[in-house]
Amino acid sequence: MEKEKKRIAMTSLQTCLASIYGVQTASQWIGSFETLISSYQTKIQARDDALTERDSMLITYGDQAQRGNEKPLQTLKFFSETYLTDVVQGIHILPFYPWTSDDGFSVVDYRQIDKKLGDWEDVSAFQPKFKLMFDAVINHISSQSEWFQKFLVDDSHYQNYFVTVEGEPDLSQVVRPRALPLLTNFQTPSGEKKVWTTFSADQIDLNYKNPQVLLEILDILCLYVQHGATFIRLDAIAYMWKEIGTSCIHLPQTHAIIQFLREALSQIAPHVNLITETNVPHVDNISYFGNGTNEAQLVYNFALPPLTLHTFHTSDATTLSAWAKTLILPSDKTTFFNFLASHDGVGLNPARGILSNAEIDSLVEKTLEHGGLISYKHNSDGSKSPYEMNINYFDALSNPNANESIDLQVSRFISAQAIMLSMIGVPGIYFHSLFGSRNWRAGVEQTGHNRTINRQKCSFDELQKELNDENSLRAKVFKKYSALLKSRKSSPAFHPHGTQKILEFHKSIFAIERISPDGKSCVVCLHNVSSQKISFATHFESGIDLFTNQKIQIKNISLEPYQVMWFTPNRWLSSE
Repeated sequence: MEKEKKRIAMTSLQTCLASIYGVQTASQWIGSFETLISSYQTKIQARDDALTERDSMLITYGDQAQRGNEKPLQTLKFFSETYLTDVVQGIHILPFYPWTSDDGFSVVDYRQIDKKLGDWEDVSAFQPKFKLMFDAVINHISSQSEWFQKFLVDDSHYQNYFVTVEGEPDLSQVVRPRALPLLTNFQTPSGEKKVWTTFSADQIDLNYKNPQVLLEILDILCLYVQHGATFIRLDAIAYMWKEIGTSCIHLPQTHAIIQFLREALSQIAPHVNLITETNVPHVDNISYFGNGTNEAQLVYNFALPPLTLHTFHTSDATTLSAWAKTLILPSDKTTFFNFLASHDGVGLNPARGILSNAEIDSLVEKTLEHGGLISYKHNSDGSKSPYEMNINYFDALSNPNANESIDLQVSRFISAQAIMLSMIGVPGIYFHSLFGSRNWRAGVEQTGHNRTINRQKCSFDELQKELNDENSLRAKVFKKYSALLKSRKSSPAFHPHGTQKILEFHKSIFAIERISPDGKSCVVCLHNVSSQKISFATHFESGIDLFTNQKIQIKNISLEPYQVMWFTPNRWLSSE
């Protein structure tokens, strides 16, 4: 029976491999992949780790909170255990490998920990109190990596690890995520070579046309699982396969690679979730669910951050509500990874086709007014367009120079975060959002990089001091945000595989009804997205407030500016 099960699994894996390389190559390589998988099956114990309403993820750098000479990962662990054990379920530690640029995303060695941060023991120590998400930065590797350095000296093993281009082919169709050259010239003993560098000259694209590269990468992902990863974030995954004469984004081979990785990991560690990171229009983004069973279990909900900003800038939830109605999952095995802020900026491409050009221009304008910056991308026609708004999300919502009380700004911010938390999926909360940070323009001046505006590192002692001061911005934000997260995980209605229904009461109210997968729990979430008191009627009579556990009358409701109300309708209480 066990032999037959293994045979079926390998057949399935070989089918995936054949869809990438063809039948003959798949036959030649399946043995190597089988050996690798078998070796990890003896090292990794599968866990019952299904997603629930309790799942939420803190997104943070490994050295986000620094204290004296203490290893930053140890400081982060202490900080997390002190403040977050009853707030978030998981921690996404952004790339903690040795690196040369892009704040960690130019990885020198996938298998090592940056010595400045700690070691593998320090990473694994976050368990069992927190689930862990690791980055798989597998589209590219640092130019200083051993792999590329050996390529540069014509080491035969590494000659096909990278994408080289001969002559002057037409690359005009290639999607360029950054306004930088697509190819970089490098000198080798056998002559000058043009090497594919999608993101920068220091980030060398891997060549997945070489099966050895895929084997190496699978080994690395298995290593991450062995060290405790239950979520693996596939960074910049849309660009993995290069085919001259195409856009080189979202190609069928890319989807086939993800299907292969999903199948391989399911045989080793079925509890592990793949999350695809593709900062692209929504329809392309959700294509990484595949058929609902064969690609990513989660995809980043990239349209949510710009649409939420638009909602609060206009005090009108109409567009957000209309878009949210279209969020249909292909199966009960998939869900969204919802977020508003991250280590990157707020992408604009995901909003194209949902917002008009004028509305996108307005977002860009507001960003500049609020002290932010704009990054641009190259289009296939040679033009440039705004690609990303670089700004702290708190300041994106509220003009730092406006004559507004901090309490009003905090209420606006919390209302936006509550919308994100209310929607179907697993929420990801960036460290700087949870702890009330602002734009860091001094950092941009230091690095010359726009994204630094939202990547400030914190002194542990200063951070603790501010959190102990109830009148500080950090304390106000953290208190309200953590209360939201605790309320959210108290109700099965927020299960990531439940259902959601968008309700319409007033244009300035974003209203959503969440129901648990078993149909036994319901929460209605109301969010005032305006600075005005809004009164409106509902079809509910009464309910229990999720924040206070008190009975409330909800036939006619008045919400204060930016007020959030989550409640269980009374009819659901009486039916239980």
